[in-house]
Amino acid sequence: MDSEREGPLILVECHLCVGEENWVDSRTIYIGHKEPPPGTEAFIQQRFPDNRIVSSKYTFWNFIPKNMFEQFRRVANFYFLIIFLVQLIIDTPTSPVTSGLPLFFVITVTAIKQGYEDWLRHKADNAVNQCSVHVVHHGKVVRKQSRKLRVGDVVLVKEDETFPCDLILLSSSRDDGTCFVTTASLDGESSHKTYYAVQETKAYNTEKEVDTIHATIECEQPQPDLYKFVGRINIYMTNEPVARPLGSENLLLRGATLKNTEYIYAVVIYTGMETKMALNYQSKSQKRSAVEKSMNAYLVVYLCILISKALINTALKYVWQSDPNKDEPFYNQKTEVERQRHLIRAFTDFLAFMVLFNYIIPVSMYVTVEMQKFLGSYFIMWDDEMFDEELGERAVVNTSDLNEELGQVEYVFTDKTGTLTENNMEFIECCVDGHVYVPHAICNGQVMPGAAGMDMIDSSPGPAAREHEELFFRALCLCHTVQVKEEDTVDGIKHGIHQGKSTSFYISSSPDEVALVEGMKRLGFTYLRLKDGQMEILNREDEVEKFELLDVLTFDSVRRRMSVIVRATGEVYLFCKGADSSIFPRVISGKVDQVRARVEQNAVEGLRTLCVAYRSLSPEQYEEVFQLLNRAKLALQDRDKQLAEAYDLIEKDLILLGATAVEDRLQEKAADTIESLHKAGIKVWVLTGDKMETAAATCYASKLFHRNTQILELTTKRTEEQSLHDVLFELSRTVLRQHGGMTRDTFSELSGDCTDYGLIIDGATLSAVMRPGQEGSNSGNYKEKFLEICRNCSAVLCCRMAPLQKAQIVKLIKASEEHPITLAIGDGANDVSMILEAHVGIGIMGKEGRQAVRNSDYAIPKFKHLKKMLLVHGHYYYIRISELVQYFFYKNVCFIFPQFLYQFFCGFSQQPLYDTAYLTLYNISFTSLPILLYSLIEQHINMDILKKDPCLYRDIAKNSLLRWPTFIYWTVLGVYDAIVMFFGAYFLFDNTTFTSNGQMFGNWTFGTLVFTVLVFTVTFKLALDTHYWTWINHFVIWGSLIFFVVFSLLWGGIIWPFLNYQRMYYVFMQMLSSGPAWLSIILLITASLLPDVVKKVIWRTLWPTTTERIQGQLSEFTPLASLHAPSKGSSHRRGSENQRNPRRSEPFTKKVMFTRWQKAPDYCTFTPLLRFADSSRHSRQGYNYSGAGPETSV
Repeated sequence: MDSEREGPLILVECHLCVGEENWVDSRTIYIGHKEPPPGTEAFIQQRFPDNRIVSSKYTFWNFIPKNMFEQFRRVANFYFLIIFLVQLIIDTPTSPVTSGLPLFFVITVTAIKQGYEDWLRHKADNAVNQCSVHVVHHGKVVRKQSRKLRVGDVVLVKEDETFPCDLILLSSSRDDGTCFVTTASLDGESSHKTYYAVQETKAYNTEKEVDTIHATIECEQPQPDLYKFVGRINIYMTNEPVARPLGSENLLLRGATLKNTEYIYAVVIYTGMETKMALNYQSKSQKRSAVEKSMNAYLVVYLCILISKALINTALKYVWQSDPNKDEPFYNQKTEVERQRHLIRAFTDFLAFMVLFNYIIPVSMYVTVEMQKFLGSYFIMWDDEMFDEELGERAVVNTSDLNEELGQVEYVFTDKTGTLTENNMEFIECCVDGHVYVPHAICNGQVMPGAAGMDMIDSSPGPAAREHEELFFRALCLCHTVQVKEEDTVDGIKHGIHQGKSTSFYISSSPDEVALVEGMKRLGFTYLRLKDGQMEILNREDEVEKFELLDVLTFDSVRRRMSVIVRATGEVYLFCKGADSSIFPRVISGKVDQVRARVEQNAVEGLRTLCVAYRSLSPEQYEEVFQLLNRAKLALQDRDKQLAEAYDLIEKDLILLGATAVEDRLQEKAADTIESLHKAGIKVWVLTGDKMETAAATCYASKLFHRNTQILELTTKRTEEQSLHDVLFELSRTVLRQHGGMTRDTFSELSGDCTDYGLIIDGATLSAVMRPGQEGSNSGNYKEKFLEICRNCSAVLCCRMAPLQKAQIVKLIKASEEHPITLAIGDGANDVSMILEAHVGIGIMGKEGRQAVRNSDYAIPKFKHLKKMLLVHGHYYYIRISELVQYFFYKNVCFIFPQFLYQFFCGFSQQPLYDTAYLTLYNISFTSLPILLYSLIEQHINMDILKKDPCLYRDIAKNSLLRWPTFIYWTVLGVYDAIVMFFGAYFLFDNTTFTSNGQMFGNWTFGTLVFTVLVFTVTFKLALDTHYWTWINHFVIWGSLIFFVVFSLLWGGIIWPFLNYQRMYYVFMQMLSSGPAWLSIILLITASLLPDVVKKVIWRTLWPTTTERIQGQLSEFTPLASLHAPSKGSSHRRGSENQRNPRRSEPFTKKVMFTRWQKAPDYCTFTPLLRFADSSRHSRQGYNYSGAGPETSV
């Protein structure tokens, strides 16, 4: 790619800033690579990168050096390499194989794993780069590989194809020059968006016609902002060139898909790594878990201990040898030359002691950890509860290095559309003049289960009321931008098949518009089509009504409403629908109070509400409106401003008809998952590209925000009224006044004494907060203020986020002073940046492509599986690996400290206490399998209890099991056990070192006795720590002890021909033939284990953790069934929550229609929950069903 950046133009990504001195702020593109006519402008052919996408980390040539560099950055790997080299260079007490073999194994396994992962990324890149694209070349369509596309090429894209790069739309198969696009892989929205061709080029509909276009495009350099584009097109006609502005409505982004349009022609403007999508990708970096960082810290401590031991022994050796009587014996006297080489000799002695004691740092721990992570990841993939039958998918583990990090998460950053929600809108009800209509549950043309039919209850309203009712239904059938598709499939999925007949279905840029039109269809008014400017409706009497569409006043986020002007039987109507805040102030009549009450109730229940109003226009009024709109549409300067002013003048003096309620259906158990995460002490942030109102409604529905949550807004609207500085400080004062300067973590999440705050921020304001401060300004501490506000909020919603902004938010929290562990979860390509930025990235196998899944550390089928992933798997993995790490250091202190003490009794001669076979096999065979198995299957608490009681997750928060006090305790315990083993053996046999035949024990027998006590003690210690016993545990724990005994009998009982000398011959049998040896083994094992057992009993009695309290209660033989059986109240509440339509809780006039459910609706059953939500102080019993609370009783 770099070879192509040759011309006068150097292109830069905003976050790479390479070649900044040559930066050019605009580029000129020649459509079809045609030169402009002579005399218009200088023709400078610029060079741009090709269309290759690169997401891989290594190449064939740099894999070995780059991978080796990354692996030897690990302290342990580098240390073992040094020890291995020392063993090769100098004469040491042990063989180089003892260090070299495990190191080679770890390096090779890790390299193979990382190489395979990168090969998969190369494969995915090649699949994208080599797919074929249709390009117009000399009036003909030719096929070309995607990677060979150049800026300026004109491409032909057909329906359901994905755009290969960023394009400007020239023309489409539709007469009006529009096309419909889904941007699911970009911003997560699967709705259809409309894009426009320029007026002058939209008539060119064949490849030959397109090839005659003579034009240039001037536009900005590549920017990562998906929603912003500035450019202009100069079209060279016969006379003067015509200039037309280009905006984001003309720009088709890479990764988006063409829908409901047969074909389009478009010109390439950004390619490869300069496309907006590529600029939003983060580079993939190596992620390291908190446990691994703790391991590295402990390693440094043990390295210091090792060096200290070696220095002490070296110094004492020379102190010992300074006495002539204690120097070498007469037959091994040093020569004069040897006596003068003190420094070299001292250094080699130091290195020899280092090698002798180096077993204190266990290389086998890293092998065991790698195996534990690799094998442990299969338990996630084999989990049947995380299998989704609908998708036929299981959970996937892409990076097994982070299993234990799942148990340490403090912040979850989640996407909204497709992650929390299914992106399927469901029409719930409508309210006309205070009367509520609840139709049959409909969602995207599918009849929802549990609905039997519809009762028509007519209370015979007056003619005026009935007229209003029908006018309301017609308004919703007309006031939209919905397209009707006649085929029975879309995206390969059958739609609208009803009773064996193929029917039409609706598509739109807004999924809730589709839900409203489908809701009206169920209520008797069916929108048929827009044909030749006529909108057709089928009414209740099966008559077709036709309305001439005169104008559409499109929706925008500032007005928050849209309108249509239609003509029927000579009458002209303006129908307007929009947010209640934008409709009510413009209403002059109608039953405002009744409608407002219903809207407020629906909003509280998390439904998306819209109000509908209308106005009749006389011919004179319409003529005035027509002139006003026409002037605004033709304006080249400030067109948006003039249109806004025109809309403001037209949409007034409205008559209120009613309101609608639509639900963006949450994914199954999404609210339960978020609630569980909150109880587990995890903060949940929603980061979405969606509108604020939509996102806020979802947050209420998913229980991220509650009824009593006080919402704080940090949005563009607010910062326009006040300066950002003032808004931030005002919000800061608000939250700190309540919390008294303490962070929210100080309070119990369930406490009613503390006001719940929820923060809403949008992308534009976030950019202002994140902007580096100018000198002399106050903006330097904006980030700190923002973080301070966020820390005191129970939930945060960030809307209108660009993908890179999502990553910036995650990075900001990661870098805050607490350095919390973050998790990002999403399903679209727009979530990839935050997935890569977070400590743990999880992709959801949604409808929006596989980019998120491919770039994530873990992938799950649905959001609900996150609960088990963290609260069960994460909890177990962390418990297991923290025990593994501490236990490894403990057993190696027990192993090597007697060796250190032994040097005081052998003249510091580097004499090993243990035989070479024992030194080599201690960590590899005798003690490795029990801890590996423990770290794979240990369950200190039943998984059902972990799911029911999320508070248990708090017991392991902030790396609590690998803190320094715990580490010091294990180390001291290891030193104590080593002293008991060594001096116990020493004193017990001080005077009784005789066997039955009168022989004395030698030094190898002494070492074997210590080693036997050591192996049994550390294995029994693990057995005491095991809570979950299976036949495999028994087999491995007792089997490893039997293996040690059998090996020792064989090793010392047979003369092995391949050994030069056999110092262990008959040593083990001789030791076991001594009665005092048996007694001492039993006594020393008991003395070693007793203090740890006593300490545990005292601690559990006086200061038990929640986990230990539950373990204690379980040990009292509590029937497991009683742990699962919910109380009557809890099942009642859960049952009411699971009902499909629990919102109809309060009495309200029901008229004309409602659904007769197969199960009795029993609306009253939900009332207690609403009262419960209303109360500012929650009773503990209310939460008992899930086992949550400060003190959990089981």
